[in-house]
Amino acid sequence: MLLTIDVGNTNITMGVFREDVLLGMFRMTTKRPRTSDEYGMTICGILEHRSIDPKKIRAVIIASVVPDIMHSLTSGIIKYLETTPLIVSADSDTGIRVNTDNPSRTGPDRIVNAVAGYAIARGPAIVIDFGTATTYDLIGPDSTLEACIIAPGIETAGRSLWGGAAMLPAIQIQKPESVLARDTVSGMQGGLVFGAIGQTEYIVRKMKEESGYADAYVIATGGLGKIIARETECIDLYDPQLTLNGLRLIYERMKKVDEQ
Repeated sequence: MLLTIDVGNTNITMGVFREDVLLGMFRMTTKRPRTSDEYGMTICGILEHRSIDPKKIRAVIIASVVPDIMHSLTSGIIKYLETTPLIVSADSDTGIRVNTDNPSRTGPDRIVNAVAGYAIARGPAIVIDFGTATTYDLIGPDSTLEACIIAPGIETAGRSLWGGAAMLPAIQIQKPESVLARDTVSGMQGGLVFGAIGQTEYIVRKMKEESGYADAYVIATGGLGKIIARETECIDLYDPQLTLNGLRLIYERMKKVDEQ
């Protein structure tokens, strides 16, 4: 079995695959400092709780945007799962060519999403990841990562709102019944959700116009992406497992290269 790990700024998302079947998906927080033993024991404990034998994990692949935790995380995997993880970077043979001014600065998560997005679209695609940051990545018809937009994530914007204004409370992010709010909480929810919908529609339209890829297939992922995807016709598909599937595809490609 393959363990895929997406290390984001807020959460570490993990998935276990048997071939192309996702057996389980789980999360742990990123920002809490952990030793290698804590990482190893936590991962093994979660796997066992999901009735997955850690000893049956034969390979691990990681995409991370948090360099500071990587030494402890990889050490814990080596000690407890007895396998050395593959680490995705801009230099990895992923099948996606990064055509930007500084490819080495391109986030591994965005490369992984591009791999999975292109595999679905089989042509021009826009992949939107609603995470700590909201990223919009343009993939060309020849599997090239061509351009991106990076905006504050919905929850990040929310924390800035209630953290910077003493009279505004922390709220649950959800779509209110109407854009015409009659109370503070609904007004904040409307601003965050309807604002994100409007941003998404405008950015997608402009990306299609300026790239010339009018028929680009638009795929959304990320925890809050589901809220936005069901409220706008500009998103063709919401796939919460997109990044994990991208990691699986990259691992399978790397494995084939090693076998040749």
